[in-house]
Amino acid sequence: MKDVHDWITVKRMFKNGVNINQIAKRMNMSRNTVKKLLKQKTEPRYTRTVIKTKIDKYKDQIRTWYLENDFIGTRIYEELIKLGYEGSINPIYRYLRTLKEEKNKISKKATVRIETPPGEQAQFDWSPYKMVIGNEIRNVICFSMILSSSRDKSIVFSLTEDADAIYEAIQELFEDLGGVTAELIIDNPKSLVIENIPDSEPKFNIDALRLAAHLGTELTPCSTYRAKTKGKIEKPYQYIDEHFIKGNSFNSISELNIAGKEFIGNWNKKVHGTTKRIPEEAHKEELNYLSPLPQKRFIKSSLEKRKVSPDSFVSIDTKKYSVPVKYVDKQVQYRIIYGYKIEIYDMNMNFIQAYEVSTSKNSITKLDEHYEAITNKIPKSIPEIKRQFKASFINGESFLEIAARVLDQPVYHARQILKLKELYTIQSLDKILEYCIKNSIFDIDGIKDVLKEKYIEIVLGEKVDSAPHTNIGGHSLARDLSYYEGGGQN
Repeated sequence: MKDVHDWITVKRMFKNGVNINQIAKRMNMSRNTVKKLLKQKTEPRYTRTVIKTKIDKYKDQIRTWYLENDFIGTRIYEELIKLGYEGSINPIYRYLRTLKEEKNKISKKATVRIETPPGEQAQFDWSPYKMVIGNEIRNVICFSMILSSSRDKSIVFSLTEDADAIYEAIQELFEDLGGVTAELIIDNPKSLVIENIPDSEPKFNIDALRLAAHLGTELTPCSTYRAKTKGKIEKPYQYIDEHFIKGNSFNSISELNIAGKEFIGNWNKKVHGTTKRIPEEAHKEELNYLSPLPQKRFIKSSLEKRKVSPDSFVSIDTKKYSVPVKYVDKQVQYRIIYGYKIEIYDMNMNFIQAYEVSTSKNSITKLDEHYEAITNKIPKSIPEIKRQFKASFINGESFLEIAARVLDQPVYHARQILKLKELYTIQSLDKILEYCIKNSIFDIDGIKDVLKEKYIEIVLGEKVDSAPHTNIGGHSLARDLSYYEGGGQN
């Protein structure tokens, strides 16, 4: 049968004066066919001759068995025989071929959403992004975890996606979410899963199993090429990209992580499209079903060891980072995680301090709080005693200037006065110094007498006839003044 294209062409050629014989020759068809096409008032339509078969009355049943029950051809043939079918198996297979494409479409697209009970499952994944960090474009990794029940989420950014970063992220995100679920859905990277063949038992990386045992969770790798297995965690990445990544820049990875956790916290306050609940509120209920985290982190790699210098620094890659002075001359250990973060531990794996890796060569990163234990020590050098004395007291400079005229060693007495800061406030000692200057009292023994006999009168403005006190005007003394009679401690 000729198609619509032939019918239109024949009509057009005849209209333009081409005779039937020429049309037949050009179109490679008989004269009768040309005449038939010219007589047709409407375009030709293909009509298939329907041939009835012995399976026609069974087609609905075959469709159900094949699409819903997943019966194979021979099983369908056996079942039809029971129903009285008298034909061969060939018509069945021909009909199944027409259903095969429909079956494939169903298997790829149709899913049943599974809502897990609280505390049973979390999903973990990550995605790479390009961002401006510190005025340069950096490749960053966004690790993310979501509680399948409440849909509460957490994220952390890293410069690396190696095993150490993955294991650390899993622990940090569980920590952010307030506990551990019974199951963790993961992807199939070699750092977690060695092999995941359909219909076979998955083979896990031994360190991944150690991490799971440490946390008290079970790992479940998603089915290969079946992203929907962990669809709850994959879908949010588009939202993160559109609403947080694009158009933002940060001075450091630490700043990015602070902003990222704030962003995800605000997102958790919005109604979830599927559950119609606010994840943050649902999470409060789910917390009761989560297992507690271990007290210490699982750490895959061995830590590097360093000896703390006398000035309380740890040297790492030509850069120095301070630790509390109690670690001076002791060994500590450290690790670098996420490609940017240094964590320092003592030899019993107790956490000491974390830093962002310095980008400057030979840099020194110092925290004043690490030196508090020694900042109150009285200096021994004369210049430093003078500096501290003048910095501590308003009347300090005047005292030193006048004392230098009447004492052989004025700095010695100034140092003894500085020791009194352990017993009295600086403001109280300043008033005592002002009194002593006016009354030409500069030696430490005379100043101690003033403190014993006139403290209340000078500092509190009250007359008193009593002798020395160790609790004056409600001010408790840490030690009696006799502690300093022999020069006290250095």
